[in-house]
Amino acid sequence: MSIPLPYRQHRQREQARQDWIEERLREARMVVADVVNHSDHLLRLACNVLVIHGETDAERKDARILLVVLDARSPTRAGRDRSDREGRP
Repeated sequence: MSIPLPYRQHRQREQARQDWIEERLREARMVVADVVNHSDHLLRLACNVLVIHGETDAERKDARILLVVLDARSPTRAGRDRSDREGRP
């Protein structure tokens, strides 16, 4: 049987978690704002953070659109080259 944590500690842990999420959101927004200077991999990570934790519907929608654009730029990632690898025309 476990001993329940005092409410104050639970609140502190939740506040630390929320602070961490807010920091990741801030970093993701900075990466997306400076698309030209970041790799596609880092942009995908930032977009995934914004899709999940974005504050507004518009922010989440824009992040999903940017993910589609990134996938269109790299055909191997989207699986479009499967026919070439399998030897099918």
